[in-house]
Amino acid sequence: MSSSPQRPAPAPSDLSGEVAEDLALYREKFRRRLPESLDQLHGPNQGLVELPLHMAWSGMTSYDMSKPRQRMGLYRTVLHEGLRDDLPRFLNQDLLLQMWPVLRTLVGRTVRSVWEDAFPQLSSRTRAAA
Repeated sequence: MSSSPQRPAPAPSDLSGEVAEDLALYREKFRRRLPESLDQLHGPNQGLVELPLHMAWSGMTSYDMSKPRQRMGLYRTVLHEGLRDDLPRFLNQDLLLQMWPVLRTLVGRTVRSVWEDAFPQLSSRTRAAA
């Protein structure tokens, strides 16, 4: 069986108006969920964290904050699936800043850009870690 060659993803200028509009709506979905400030993020930094089903609908619901991989998984899930009220409840400012240089590589491009655009201190953490 021969495989067909992969085509590169279209450049933004190649996107149809409809696709660009869908991307803008997707970006806005995450932007509306953002806290006004990272100072509002007072989530747990230790212990066992149980996520509600509206966030953890397709996988783990319980995360041990003492385990780095589980902590990273929790943050990835909350950033993608959490609603506006969930972010301050489950994310911790200090942990988010500490984990961001790696976490940013695990979240989707849209989530990453929305958070970095809103909170420049995340981008500066990434540059400092490089």
